[in-house]
Amino acid sequence: MLCGTPGFLRASVAPAAALAAALAAALFSSLAHCSLLEPRDPVTSVLSPYFGTKTRYEDVNPRLLSDPEAPRRDPELLEGTCTPVQLVALIRHGTRYPTAKQISKLRQLHGLLQARGPADGRPGSAGSRGPGAALTDWPLWYADWMDGQLVEKGRQDMRQLALRLASLFPALFTRENYGRLRLVTSSKHRCMDSGAAFLQGLWQHYYPGLSPPDVADMECGPPRVNDKLMRFFDHCEKFLTEVERNATALYHVEAFKTGPEMQNTLKKVAATLEVPVNDLNADLIQVAFFTCSFDLAIRGVKSPWCDVFDIDDAKVLEYLNDLKQYWKRSYGYTINSRSSCTLFQDIFQHLDKAVEQQQRSQPVSSPVILQFGHAETLLPLLSLMGYFKDKEPLTAYNYKKQMHRKFRSGHIVPYASNLIFVLYHCENAKTPKEEFQVQMLLNEKVLPLAHSQETVSLYEDMKNHYKDILQNCQTNEECKLTKLNHSCGVSRKFECAFL
Repeated sequence: MLCGTPGFLRASVAPAAALAAALAAALFSSLAHCSLLEPRDPVTSVLSPYFGTKTRYEDVNPRLLSDPEAPRRDPELLEGTCTPVQLVALIRHGTRYPTAKQISKLRQLHGLLQARGPADGRPGSAGSRGPGAALTDWPLWYADWMDGQLVEKGRQDMRQLALRLASLFPALFTRENYGRLRLVTSSKHRCMDSGAAFLQGLWQHYYPGLSPPDVADMECGPPRVNDKLMRFFDHCEKFLTEVERNATALYHVEAFKTGPEMQNTLKKVAATLEVPVNDLNADLIQVAFFTCSFDLAIRGVKSPWCDVFDIDDAKVLEYLNDLKQYWKRSYGYTINSRSSCTLFQDIFQHLDKAVEQQQRSQPVSSPVILQFGHAETLLPLLSLMGYFKDKEPLTAYNYKKQMHRKFRSGHIVPYASNLIFVLYHCENAKTPKEEFQVQMLLNEKVLPLAHSQETVSLYEDMKNHYKDILQNCQTNEECKLTKLNHSCGVSRKFECAFL
């Protein structure tokens, strides 16, 4: 079986009663069918580096724009007498539709443009055709039923990633190992569908030119839905109470929305769209910016929404998105990362088992483990490991100081982002300790160790470095609520960073 269930690849169907959604879907089919299903020249935008978590994977790896199936072997990857014996990959789902909440805001903004009426009565409008007028005529094809589901481009992201990884690690992705692949997935359909598409890509690698069989008829076992691993944040009461449901936890996000940088962007966009500035707010501006990214990623078109913004606007909006990710998923609060301890420990349990089996001269029972989750799965884990931590916390008040920050979510967790642990067995090791070594890759590039900047580590050394997390981070204790009020309100906005 293709590590999936028969429902994984069924096309989403709009409810019969939702006529508007059906019309939007039909319009989408007629406008975008070719861009989704047929080869075409890649479309780029000067705004692409600033889309945050809505960034296309190929904008982080530009070489893929010209050849998305060709692997690039990082020169830092081990080779020679060191042979990979296990790969554990944590993979974000592929490109998706906007959520219903984002679509609702876009519909609100589109309504404002429609309400402007003809351009003839506005100053300076004679003979002009600005972005506002172009957007009035631009079809609003997003519908509520789409609600964050995986798009065809997202399936393509996964199939191509599978082809590249199989070519990069041929000793692990063998036909013999296909039946021993182990998949874990979030319960969200975009993750489940991503897992199925990844394995379609592997089928293409093993059997070029042959159409894959039905999802129920492939040989590897079905993926195991495990939200306690892949959506650990939903099962951590301390995180839910002190961050997710705490109205003041994202103080810096809300403060930045009313700060000078965002207000300047708001005025510029209002003038470009020719709507009253009081009718707009930061949330509407951000969804307009993301719509440029969605049109680019899903349909492969540079829409008029992209013409509303310049690079300065894009940098401000990227920072707004990064503030949210920082305070809700990363270093803003300790519980954000500590809630991922179970996932971190699970990865090392797999590696430990592989080492033990190798030491006993047994075959590794699970040479490839694939875990499909979200940006919200990857960011806390990377923060737990100490990656992309700036000297000062990101706040509403240090935008200019953070222009060269490490924490740029779009460069870390774009669509289809992946964090990969590769365990090696080295034949000519001088000592038993040197026999097993490990490397990490982020988005197919070797990720230097956060504590040493070395590109490879002895496995025992890495375990020793993360000894506290592996031995002392107990999720039940970390996520337990105490009687004290840990919420960070306005008066504590600086105290809560880097706790």
